[in-house]
Amino acid sequence: ARNNYEQGLMRKSGSISAKALRRALEGSKAGVTELEVDQLVQREIYKLGGDLSYKTVPGYKYATCITVNDEVVHGIPTERQFAIGDLISVDLAVMYKGWHTDCAWTVLLGKDSEKENFLKVGEQALWDGIEKAISGNRVGDISAAIQKRVEGGGYNVVRRLVGHGVGRSLHEDPQIPGVGVAGKGMLLKSGMGLAIEVIYTLGKKDVVLGSDGWTFKTSDGSWGGLFEMTVLVGQKQAEILTDWRQA
Repeated sequence: ARNNYEQGLMRKSGSISAKALRRALEGSKAGVTELEVDQLVQREIYKLGGDLSYKTVPGYKYATCITVNDEVVHGIPTERQFAIGDLISVDLAVMYKGWHTDCAWTVLLGKDSEKENFLKVGEQALWDGIEKAISGNRVGDISAAIQKRVEGGGYNVVRRLVGHGVGRSLHEDPQIPGVGVAGKGMLLKSGMGLAIEVIYTLGKKDVVLGSDGWTFKTSDGSWGGLFEMTVLVGQKQAEILTDWRQA
């Protein structure tokens, strides 16, 4: 758990993350390239006094991971242009005075009721998981809530990729799977920083690593979705640090 000063630094980091994610989502339009969105995010983070968490990952030099359609996570931004009908996920992380926050969101370009429903279920699974991030609960309570919502919607949680603790490092214990059993796992305490992630697919739950050595795709070419927020565990409710909708 973090002391008040450290929590303050995480709040500031989260506020920068939220603003950068909002900038990315607003900038993701048909004809825009992934690299252009990455540049928008870099400029926003630096303007707000933050630094790029992903620079702490060996061999990675971008502010974001951007994945489209059947890609699930860890996509390297390229010159690819977005098109109407694309499902676009932007994942980013900010370091502020040594404290990290991590967030991601998936949006649809255009209108498509089936894709809209897919995204609605993933987003709701994230809020369901966050609702369980309270002192006295366990990691499994978060995992079980995510799994119930995603599978209840007829979709599948990716098993190979998980949420995680976050704070002094981008990835810390505990791991937070999107599947699990309520009442099991690490005890949650107020002030813990958690990056809660919903990583799911329309089809099979298996993912494969792409030829670039970074990007995970669905094994069957179905859509992937990604929703992630950094929260501080609370006594009565979690405090969401990276909510781009309020940024």
